[in-house]
Amino acid sequence: MRYSTMFRSCRSIFFSSCLVLTLGVLSACASSKTETPSTPHYTAVTPASPLTATTTPVAHEQKKSVSFNVWLADFRRDAAAQGISTRALSALDNVRYIERIIELDRHQPEFVRPIWDYLDGAVSRTRIANGQAKLAEHRQTAMQMQQRFGVPAEVIVAIWGIESDYGRNFGSFSALSAFATLAYEGRRSEFARTELLAALRIIDSGEIAAEEMIGSWAGAMGHTQFIPSSFESFAKDGDGDGRRDIWGSIPDVMASTANYLAQAGWEANQPWGVEVVLPANFDFTQTDRRSSAEWANQGIKAINGTLPNFASASVIVPAGVQGPAFLVGPNFNAILRYNNATSYALAVATLSDAIMDRPGVQQSWPRDQVPLTRVQVRELQEALNARGYSVGTADGIMGPNTRNGLRAFQHDQGLIPDGFATQSLLQRIKGH
Repeated sequence: MRYSTMFRSCRSIFFSSCLVLTLGVLSACASSKTETPSTPHYTAVTPASPLTATTTPVAHEQKKSVSFNVWLADFRRDAAAQGISTRALSALDNVRYIERIIELDRHQPEFVRPIWDYLDGAVSRTRIANGQAKLAEHRQTAMQMQQRFGVPAEVIVAIWGIESDYGRNFGSFSALSAFATLAYEGRRSEFARTELLAALRIIDSGEIAAEEMIGSWAGAMGHTQFIPSSFESFAKDGDGDGRRDIWGSIPDVMASTANYLAQAGWEANQPWGVEVVLPANFDFTQTDRRSSAEWANQGIKAINGTLPNFASASVIVPAGVQGPAFLVGPNFNAILRYNNATSYALAVATLSDAIMDRPGVQQSWPRDQVPLTRVQVRELQEALNARGYSVGTADGIMGPNTRNGLRAFQHDQGLIPDGFATQSLLQRIKGH
């Protein structure tokens, strides 16, 4: 998984998903540029089968093989100099350049997927039912980890469900080949090279054999999709056998996942947040964090029951004023540390609620809204820049700078500044 601020930032950029969501977030808690479930641990778009060197087109393999082998030999020497044993280095004998990984890494979908579509799949009836079954099957272990780390059993299970569909799909790529391919390709060489060294250290520790180090095309591994550096920092031995096996031991999987959230700041006996109703005069330009009492003084009310007692919380409206609103506390932020995308955190939160038969999202999503394509998002960014609302490089991604610029435009136009991009708003900004 992930640990330092530097790593989280690098990870958020490195693993932007094939399913990018437009999210009008009114919170500093979701600060990544992409606001997208990232692929080191989300494998909903895992290919049916990886393309190894033997299945890569011959002409391409002839072009790449020598250069890749030279790079790998140089990496081997560097790894040996850093203390990697001869035994662990022998795992590099089977490493291959996989063109399919580069194709997936560079894939940019034309259409941006709205959050409600993402949640429909991530929190489906089947996934809820399977989550309830998995919690029943592993209740004793899950409750032990809840007591040990303070993270609710249903949240641990929900992350397991979102990450790999409860172990049904955690990838079929060699993590070593994945990181070697990405490091050699060069676009994110330093990051992937660091992860490849971490993977070799894990092999050196004896906790997993090289051939069993299997995961997604992006190198994320096991039931809850840890990358090697995160495994080193957060993986835990949950069954007491002296190994941290996130591939085959459910106690280890649950202990590791709970430990990550605990280290990310999870507060025991606190909910992730609550769905709320905003007052008619709510100021959508607010992006700061306030106590529940301060939000209540503005007229914010819980859909069901009362507001949780948060010392610090944010209001988010992932689909703008026409969609649901939520008051989210520190535990929502902890989930964001696992994957810095509001859509992902909301999926984990609502799946964990559904597993416990708690109510789901009550307010309707604006399903009639047609999402902007990447080309249209770039047009939006270019138009905002041209009008003096500086949003940075026009990259086709609805990040925080774009949403802030959009809110400023909406405010100046006398519109509700919810930062949610629509087709009609795009045309207005372009002056049509």
